[in-house]
This record gives sequence, C-alpha cells and structure tokens, in this order.
Amino acid sequence: MENDTEYDVLAAIDLGSNSFHMIIARLRDGHFQVVDKLREMVQLRAGLDQDGRISVEAQERAVACLQRFGERIRDLPAGSVRIVGTNTLRVAKNSWTFLRLARQALGHPIEIVAGEEEARLIYLGVAHTLAFDDSRRLVMDIGGGSTEFIIGEGFKGLRRESLEMGCVSFSQRFFPEGKITRTRMKTALIVAGTRLREIQRPYRTMGWTAAVGASGTIRTVANIVRENGWADDGVITPKSLDNLAEALIKAGYVDDLKLEGLSDERASVLPGGVAVLKASFERLKIDRMIVSDGALREGLLYDLLGRIKHDDERDRTVAALARRYETDAVHAERVMTFAIQLFEQVSKQWNIDDDEYLNRLSRAAILHEVGLAISHSGFHQHSFYLIAHTDFPGFSREDQHALAMIVLAQRKKFPKKEFKNLPDELQLSTLRLAMLLRLAMVFNRGRSEQVDTYVKLKATKKGMKLTLPEGWLVQHPLTEADLLQEVEYLKKIDIKLKVKA
Repeated sequence: MENDTEYDVLAAIDLGSNSFHMIIARLRDGHFQVVDKLREMVQLRAGLDQDGRISVEAQERAVACLQRFGERIRDLPAGSVRIVGTNTLRVAKNSWTFLRLARQALGHPIEIVAGEEEARLIYLGVAHTLAFDDSRRLVMDIGGGSTEFIIGEGFKGLRRESLEMGCVSFSQRFFPEGKITRTRMKTALIVAGTRLREIQRPYRTMGWTAAVGASGTIRTVANIVRENGWADDGVITPKSLDNLAEALIKAGYVDDLKLEGLSDERASVLPGGVAVLKASFERLKIDRMIVSDGALREGLLYDLLGRIKHDDERDRTVAALARRYETDAVHAERVMTFAIQLFEQVSKQWNIDDDEYLNRLSRAAILHEVGLAISHSGFHQHSFYLIAHTDFPGFSREDQHALAMIVLAQRKKFPKKEFKNLPDELQLSTLRLAMLLRLAMVFNRGRSEQVDTYVKLKATKKGMKLTLPEGWLVQHPLTEADLLQEVEYLKKIDIKLKVKA
C-alpha cells in the first residue's frame, strides 16, 4: 500500500478550539514535503453559550472556513485524509449537529479525539519536526479549551495529560470584556495552579532535559518576549513571563495592548494563555522553553503515514490490552478468522468493503473476552466497559465507542438501546459488524474445536441467509441450538436470519 500512488499526497486538518489548521504534504522517500498550509482563526470556543452549545454564528463561521478547506481536499482519496476535532467539539452539547455540516463541507469523515490522544498526536508532530534525539523532553500545547502536557523520549511519549484550561476559556472566564487587572491575573494563576497540582509531582519526578512549546499561544509569547527584548532568541523564561504579565496588567484592557510581536487576532486570548503558561512554569519548575512549529496537524500526518505503512498505533493498543488481561489468544484468533471469512462474503452488499471496517471487526474479535478477567458472568458487558473507558492511543472517540459496542453486542440480547447512542453514520455499519462477530462466536463456542467447515453467508433484503453442508447441524446439536436462539435474538431487532442445512 505504501507504494500506491494514490497516497502520494496526504492531508491533515485540526479543528481546534481557537484555530482551524490544514496541512497538505507530498510523500517522498518516507518524508513529507509540505505543499500547502492554511490556518484560520475561527474561535469556535468563543461561540459556546452558557448552555454549552455552539452558537449559530460560530457554526456559520466555522463551516465557511471548512468549505474553503474542502475545496482543496475534496478530491483526495479517503485514506489519505485525517480530520480531528479537539476540546470544544468534545464538550459542546450540539457538536454532532455541527459535525454533520462540517462533513458536508469537507467531503471527508471527522474524528473527535480524547485529550490524551490529542496529546499523543501533538508529541508525534513535535518530535518529527524537531528531529528529537533520545533525550527526555516536556512538550506543552495550550489550546483554546485544554492544555496538553507530554513527557517523551525520541518519538515515544512516556506520559500524557490533558487539563481543562485553555487560552480562550481562561480569557473568557477571568478577563471578561478584555479587562486585565492584577487581581484577575492572580485569580487565573491560582485556578490554573490548582489544576496543575494533580500532575506536578509525577511530572517533576520524571524530569526532562528540555521543554518545548507547540501552540499558537506559546509561539505568540515567544515572539513577544523576543521583540520586546525580554529574552534572547525567543526562548521563554520565568523572568520574561513576569515582564509580559506586568505589561498586560499595565495596559489594563486587551484593546489597549501595544506589544511588538502580538497580532490583532491573538490579543483577545493572550491574557488567559499567559496565565496558563505562567502557572505551568511555576508548578512544573520550567526554567526555559523553546518553541516548535510542529503540532497536532503534523502528528496527524505521521500517524496517517504509519497506518498506510501498516504500523498502526491502534494495533499496538489492542495487543497491549489483550496481553494485560491475559486473553486466550488462540481462541481470539479462531473467532477473528471466522468473522473475517463471513465479512468477505457480505461486505460489498453491506457497503462495508473497506479496510477500516475489517480492522474494526478484527480488533473486536481480539478483545471480545477481555472482560473475563473480571467475571465470566456477563463478560461481554465487562469487556465493553474496559474498552469504552480505557485510554486507547490511536483511536478517535467514535472509533473506540464503535469497537466497544461491537463487543457488547457479541452475545445474548442485542443492546438496541445502547446502539442509539452511536452517531447516526456509525449505527448501521456497527450493527452489521456485530452480527458477524455474533455468528463467529456461535460457531466457536467449543473453544477446543477447530471449525473447518465453510459457512456460506448471504445478505438478504431483511437480514442474512446462512447455508451449511447437508447434515452438519445434526452432527453439531449445540451449535444448532445456539443458531435457533440467535434467530430469536435478531428477530427482536427486525433482522431475519435464515439457516439452511
């Protein structure tokens, strides 16, 4: 796949809380040559109302931006584009309404990533941009609604945290109407310091040789301290942050800020960003910080490249979870093989003939029994809980939820109510993958048996038709009983399973 010309050009879009970023790069000898970059200050977070909903005005502003982005990437193959939403789209109550409009504008699916996954991708982008050696580094990224902290060595992140504090949210909360006072700054620093308390001890204990900033806010601070002579070469220090904070307080209002290196579009969110950065320096004992141009969007490109080259972080995550809970690998492999056999027969008719769906089914088979580590009774429910609530590097929120739902639906009564919690566009494909896993489970109930019988599966208008060799069910009465029960389970969700032998 890595030699396929359709993947010569890759694109990544970061739907951040403050800015939307797009990067398009050409792949050459395993490295990226950037051919286009776009950034627009959308301020999605500023459009959140008191009820936690994105305003119509903010949605219209964002969609207009994405229509411009979409014109550039619409004709790229689906596997060559990754688009992720971060903090604001994680917390907004009407994010799905906006995402439907966003998908139409871009012509590609959008993933919402958890805070720790966002941190992983940020570190990956910074590590490749700066060509890290194996020294230990702290990477920090201040977004509009959250701030990510990662300690890593080389290209490997060792510890990741995402805290609910950002340049937009803190500016709105502590500096309303753009008013900046010493008391307001002190209050913002105290609140940020309180949130940092939970990570300060483990982070300081691990230590690092260098600290790197990776966001627009931190780059802006570096520009300001350099242009105003408060630090050499834009290296941020505690003293330079003190000088900047004093300058903000002296100005009194955002509109009155006259600082070299500060753009008009960044001014409104600078006070909150400075408070978060200054508190982080104080709590984590950072003495100096350099700045990287690489961030989440570059991390997305390198993560996408890994998937194309079959070096997928999601596979490592699944394998690690299976090892942690000591699943029966031989049995899981047997179930996976059978499920794939069924998938190959109906995937085109069901419109799931794509590697992403096949991979999701395979991962569900590998993890379907992790819940046995808790209890045999209702193990599928325990498996669901572990998959849904464990930190899953490489997975989007939707991808993780869909995987968990397939596992929940592997046996007994079909969880129809729970499936409605999935995004509309994921419900049908997840339902169909779950049905394949259920059938694979039925034919592999005898854990020591090696089922070598070819089972023919055909998609029908109302469900599925299963054809077995003549006389096979007579020789396998337990499987026959399970299939009859499965017919009844599926009937309750209006799916007809016809068994012919």
